[in-house]
Amino acid sequence: MTTAVRTTALETRASSINRALDEIGDKWCLLIIQEVFWGIDSFSGMLDATGVSRGVLSDRLKWLQRVGCLRRNVERSSRYRLTAKSLDLHGTAMMAIDWERRYYRTPFLDDVALVHTDCGLPFTPGIACSACSEKPSGRDVRYRPGPGATRDRRSKKVRRRSTLPARAVPSPRSVYRNLVDIVGDRWTANVIALAFHGHARFEAFHRELPVATNILSDRLRFLEHHGILATHVYQQRPRRQEYRLTEKGWDLFPFFLTLLQWGDTWCDPQDQGPPVLLEHTPCGQSLVGEVRCDQCAGALAPFTVSVRLP
Repeated sequence: MTTAVRTTALETRASSINRALDEIGDKWCLLIIQEVFWGIDSFSGMLDATGVSRGVLSDRLKWLQRVGCLRRNVERSSRYRLTAKSLDLHGTAMMAIDWERRYYRTPFLDDVALVHTDCGLPFTPGIACSACSEKPSGRDVRYRPGPGATRDRRSKKVRRRSTLPARAVPSPRSVYRNLVDIVGDRWTANVIALAFHGHARFEAFHRELPVATNILSDRLRFLEHHGILATHVYQQRPRRQEYRLTEKGWDLFPFFLTLLQWGDTWCDPQDQGPPVLLEHTPCGQSLVGEVRCDQCAGALAPFTVSVRLP
């Protein structure tokens, strides 16, 4: 399997989601981080869990070390450990699990209970506005430029989208594999993020993304096929249609909110501050999403969640 096929210069409006996706938005990177969260820390263990080729796995492990999401174990160099940066993806993982449970049947995930060790109770993860404690909806957010509202220009390797679906990976612990299939491609995930900002027409997506029109068409069809977007005709002659988020698509907002916050914290190359500021319109305050336990309302921090098997 070929990993990097060409290098190209990209220029996009500065976006913490885009920066985050450039680092971990690849399908295999997401699956590797997931397995290390579960304690699979060796090359051979990851190879068996993901079903990917040795070359691809080696490439992604090197990349995740380069961006600071994994490091070698000091005592055992053949083992990999999460860093503070990757541990901070814990909330994003919780939101991925919640969305996966809502829309798909995943045998391993369906059979386990997530337990919040702070209160000792099985829980369903949720997200709340830090100011008013209400669950934020993507429809109730106002965006405005932040201090880091510049443009990002970089040269990077562009990978082809893998034809092996994440739902086919051998690991039974792959608890959000359907989500990985959808967001584990940089262009697909960026289209969803732009849809939250109100973009709906092909030309609007294309203005924001430096991508070939045939690739954009493919990603829009893909998202429509998976029920994330739905087409609506807004003009008959000539026929024109736009792409609107479905309820399934809107319910991805908590996942993308935590990803944006992670990007604000860890993926600001010039330390200029967030490119975009979010306001939670029901309370009028800046939106900071907090991932919480639905039983005690406590924060779901790393190492505060355990798994109870049936």
